[in-house]
Amino acid sequence: MFSKSKPSPIDLNQVKRYPYAERPNKTAVDAFGRPMENLDGVDFFESLPNFLKAADFKEYLKAVALARQNDKPFHMLFGAHSIKVGLGPIIIDLMQRNIVTGLSFHCAGVIHDLELAFFGGTSEDVQAGLMDGSFGMVKETAELFAGATNVAASRGIGLGEAVGLFINERKARYRNLSVFGASQAMGLPVTVHVGIGTDIVAQHPEFDAAAVAAASHLDFRTMCSICREIDDGGVVANIGSAVILPEVFLKALTVARNIAGKAGHLTTANFDMITHYRPIENVVNRPTYKIGRGFNFVGHHEIMVPLLAWGLRRVCK
Repeated sequence: MFSKSKPSPIDLNQVKRYPYAERPNKTAVDAFGRPMENLDGVDFFESLPNFLKAADFKEYLKAVALARQNDKPFHMLFGAHSIKVGLGPIIIDLMQRNIVTGLSFHCAGVIHDLELAFFGGTSEDVQAGLMDGSFGMVKETAELFAGATNVAASRGIGLGEAVGLFINERKARYRNLSVFGASQAMGLPVTVHVGIGTDIVAQHPEFDAAAVAAASHLDFRTMCSICREIDDGGVVANIGSAVILPEVFLKALTVARNIAGKAGHLTTANFDMITHYRPIENVVNRPTYKIGRGFNFVGHHEIMVPLLAWGLRRVCK
């Protein structure tokens, strides 16, 4: 019978958990993509027709190249899908080549990167786990996330940097494939923007909401500083975040413009498998209104991101 009394918060110590070793994964590091070794041969991009999306794609590549030539940032916002489909090595390669200057993720990106860095696999069967309540209940994942949160709290740093530091200091077996580990090792900013209750780690008793929120808000303030640089000739790419990062980007950009007292100039692009409202408005249209250019490219990340990386390496020399 439905109770009309005020519901009490549930005790998460009651949840039943299980070890990572018992969970089948959809993703493993041996299937990851890798950077192209040799770019010699036919210039694919020059062979494209100069119409519609092909022309837009080439223009966007040139915008990134110009920004980097002028020492302006190229910042990438990533949904978690890009991590779990094995694009980490390609993203890391772009950072190592000084093309990508910083990254932003929501919390699911952290979860996938931690599992891949420590265990070499990630991405569970949500439908099967939801039926019996086992979805998201791997104990080690929650413990790793709590460990990274503790690093952030104890050292007074943002969550993104803390995750990378945690991975590197713990010498995670596959840390060479971790975008967080690579960013921290290279000294590049990586920010994490958490929605409380949107991710599996919030299901566990180790989850310290206050510490997570504080570390994530510190990253938001860092993102505001990044946007001050982006809004002066920089470039942004949103890869597959439909809601959280477009909203964060819009708020960080308005803080930057509020403090600067004016709007600058920037170029943006959204990459996703389908067209969503918020990325179009909050990444492509609103930030660039009258003072920049926004692009939208539709395609699967496991194809589009390597294609983007190939093009960037051709023009950013």
